[in-house]
Formats: sequence, structure tokens, C-alpha cells
Amino acid sequence: MDIFSIERFFTTWTWVDIAELGLVLHIILMIVMTLRIVSVQRNIGVSIAWIAVLYTVPVFGFIAYILLGEPMIGRRYRERVDQAGLLMDDMARRENLVFDQGKELLTANYRGVSQIGTRWTGLGVFPGHNMQLLTDPNAIFQGLVNDINTAQYTILMEFYIIYPKGQVLEVIEALSAAAQRGVECHILADSVGSFSFLNSSEHDALERAGVFVHQSLPVGLFKTLFKRSDVRNHRKIVVIDEHIGYMGSFNLVDPKFFKQNKNVGQWIDVAIRTTSQRSISIATAMAVVVATDIGAENKDNLDALNQRVNNYTRKLYVMNPTINDLNSRVKALDEDSDGHEPPEIGATSIVLPKMPIVNDVLAQLIPSAPQVTAHVIYNTLITVIHRANHRIRITTPYFVPDEALSGALTIAAKRGVDVTLIVPEKVDSFLVQHASQAYYQELLEAGVNIALFTGGLLHTKTVVIDDDYCLFGTVNIDMRSFYLNMEVSLAIYTPEMVAQVADCQEVYLESCWYVSLEEWQKRRGSERLFDNVVRLFSPLL
Repeated sequence: MDIFSIERFFTTWTWVDIAELGLVLHIILMIVMTLRIVSVQRNIGVSIAWIAVLYTVPVFGFIAYILLGEPMIGRRYRERVDQAGLLMDDMARRENLVFDQGKELLTANYRGVSQIGTRWTGLGVFPGHNMQLLTDPNAIFQGLVNDINTAQYTILMEFYIIYPKGQVLEVIEALSAAAQRGVECHILADSVGSFSFLNSSEHDALERAGVFVHQSLPVGLFKTLFKRSDVRNHRKIVVIDEHIGYMGSFNLVDPKFFKQNKNVGQWIDVAIRTTSQRSISIATAMAVVVATDIGAENKDNLDALNQRVNNYTRKLYVMNPTINDLNSRVKALDEDSDGHEPPEIGATSIVLPKMPIVNDVLAQLIPSAPQVTAHVIYNTLITVIHRANHRIRITTPYFVPDEALSGALTIAAKRGVDVTLIVPEKVDSFLVQHASQAYYQELLEAGVNIALFTGGLLHTKTVVIDDDYCLFGTVNIDMRSFYLNMEVSLAIYTPEMVAQVADCQEVYLESCWYVSLEEWQKRRGSERLFDNVVRLFSPLL
């Protein structure tokens, strides 16, 4: 067929023909995308939500799924994660560092739960920790600055948000001083969550002082074609000389300065400070996580990690601190660090008591990441909920469960377990607020207690099961935390430490009001309808 024949062929087409061809192509595309969603997505709720988006707003749905539909962290990033993990495993074998240990220390009731984490992360249960629950931002900042000022070898930090205002500037100043006196300091900050920090003068000042600042999961238009830009590093970890560790829901932000324009009050957070003189501990496991995450970011970092591991001289894992006696340092923090100030008017109505140090704590670190550790936190949470006998108490800022998790909570309540959900009255996400409310009816009908916190944005993420198990860390009760973000949790098996977290939750309840089924059923039909419509898309929030 010559060019003139082709021209005549197309000139004979009418607008009706073009419309029919467009319709056929549209149908083919929709079928292909539907099959793709069904074959790739493992969560039925996520599949249904994406298909609903695809057929409701086809063009937007198609583009959104291409950019955000699948939890891709990038082929090269995944390869670097694997290589960094192999480097750390080789070093551990060479130095006889056994991380998948400790199952025999647990009661039979929790050995299977622990094995879920060990199977996917390689990290077991470690004994012999001194832990302190820090419930006040002033105490957290003071503890961090004190530990940074006495650091001798290494400081590793990994945060989703670093916001250089208020007391954060004191931490930055201490880090600069530490680097200048020869301490090796690394900060891994999420490129989206810490955007303001990475483009600030404080960031430049840290690098001039000798602090290594790394961007986690950098974004860009070209990168979006190969990996999801909304897969974020949501971890909050600090490791100092690899025998002191901090973790929890606490970003490196001063709540007096952070998001004060959202009309939700100050953020309420907690952290756990853990110390140990053992060769392998929660702090060394944290160091492995941070070192692996830094090494996976780019080829230069991976090469540097390779060199460090090959030149290993006990600088990656400091066994016996010489700068001060560890026990005296822990005691000093407990006795001298008060850090509690009266709350500002309108900021928060909550005052938490200072918690004492708990000795000989048994715990397990559980990091999670998409395409790396499967759904280890989700599976762990579902398992412990089904095994609960007396009490389940959950604190989370964002509650958007799937059907299995919602069902586990309702079944637990129906079999007589005291189930209490503590969530903020107001959150900083309109859609999450309404998606969460769509689950209240069925939870209330089953006997679940829903307590709405009025003292600020309760950002703490804790799960207490009975009197002898707790999950503590960065994980929200939503599908983003379970399936998309890089997260970290601490499973605590010592009743005295679990009791501290439960006491903290008890204080939160003093600033809550309980939702009653009768009052909830009196809401207008339009409000219930809107919540239920948003719920259709809740797996994507």
C-alpha cells in the first residue's frame, strides 16, 4: 500500500469510526489493567480499590496506577539492599555474631510470633537491655544531646522528618561538635519528609562540620517511571557508639514548631532509650539496619560499606565502651534529666510521668520494607491479636485497617477480650479521618472501645497485648505502613517494660472521650455515606 492509498484510507474515516476505535482501545486497556491489578496485588482490598479508581476515573486511574499502583522500590535499589545485606551477613559469620538467636528465652506462647520476625529479618530475641520510656520531648532531646556529647566512636541517625527548628538546633549543634572532635556521624533523612532540612543552611553546616548526610529514596520525574515516589523511609532510629539506641514514633522535630498551622495541636510522641553491654543487642541490630539502609542508597555508599566491613576492627560494633561507665550514664539520665515542663495553653492537656529504667529487658527488633521483608509487621500484628486473652490496647494516629485486621479486632472483642482503640480526635489528613470513621460502626457493635484523644495529635504507635507483649515503633495501623513504607518496630517481651507502655496509654485515656454506639448511630445519613465512600479507597491511603 503506497502513501496515497494510506491517505485515502484514513480520509474515509468518520468521527463515528474514530470513536468506535477509541472505545475498543479503551476496553482493551481496561481489561489489561484489570488483569494486571488482579495478578499483581496480593491484598483483595487493595485490588478492589484500584479497580474502583480505574473504572470511576479511567484516565486518572490509569496514570495513578502506573505511577503509584505497585510497591516498587527500584531494581537497582533492591539489588543494593541485597548486596548490603550479604556484606553484613558475611561480616557476622566471620566475627561469630549470631543475630537469629534467643527463641528459647521466650515462653511457648510467643515463640511462633517471634519466628515471624526472625524468618524475614534475620533478627532474633536479645536479652539484657536497660530500657527507659521517654514520654516528653524535652526529655528525649536532653537525652539525645547528652549522649551525643559523650559519644566516642560513631553516631548513626535515620529519620523520616528532620525539621530544623527549636530544640532540633541543639541536636544539630551537638552533632557538629561531635564530628569536629573525630566522631563518625551519619544522618539518613527521607528526601520527602525531610525536604526542608535537606535544603536548609543547617544541612550545609553539618556537612561542613564533617557529618555525612544521606538522602533516603530521592524522588524525581524520571525516577517515578521506575519506582514509586510515595514509598518512603518512615524509620526513626538513633544509635550512639552502638550500645545506646533510641527508637519510637518521635521524628527529629520540636512539636512546639512543627505543623502548628494544621489546627490539630502539638504532636504527642514517645521514644525508648535502650542500652546494653552485650556484643549483640537491640542497638547493634539498629546499627545493622541503618548501615544497610545507607549502603543501599547509592553505589558510593555501598562501596564505602564494603570497605568498612572488610576493614572491620570492632568499630562497627563497639563491645566495651571506655568513655564512661555505662551504668552510671544510665543512672545519670534517670536522676538528672527531668525535661518536663507545664504544657502551653491550647497545645496539649497531657502531662506524662517520668518513667524509671527497666533492667534486663527481652526484646526483638523488626524492620520492614516493601519487596524485602514481605508483610512481617502486619503478619505479626494479626497473630498477636488472635492470641490475646485479656487485653488489646492500640494507640495510633492513623487507623485505616483492612478487612482481616478489622475482623481480628471485632472477633477478639466478641470472645471477651477488652479491646481499646486510642486515636486522635483530629488528624492532619481529611481522607484518613473519614476512612477511619467508616470502621467505627462495626467495631462499636462488636464491643470495641474507641477513645478519641483531645490533647493534640497523638502520634504514638503502640500495641499492648495482655500484660506481657508490646509492639512499639513507627508503624501506623494502615496499609501504607504495612505494605509501602520502610518501618521499624520493637517487640517487647518483658512485663515490667510492657507495663510502662500500658501506663502511658492509661494517661492518654484521661484526655479522651469514648464514642458510644448510640450517639454514633445518630449521625446524619450523608455523613455515614461519605465515610463509606472514602472507605472504598482506604487501602490506597
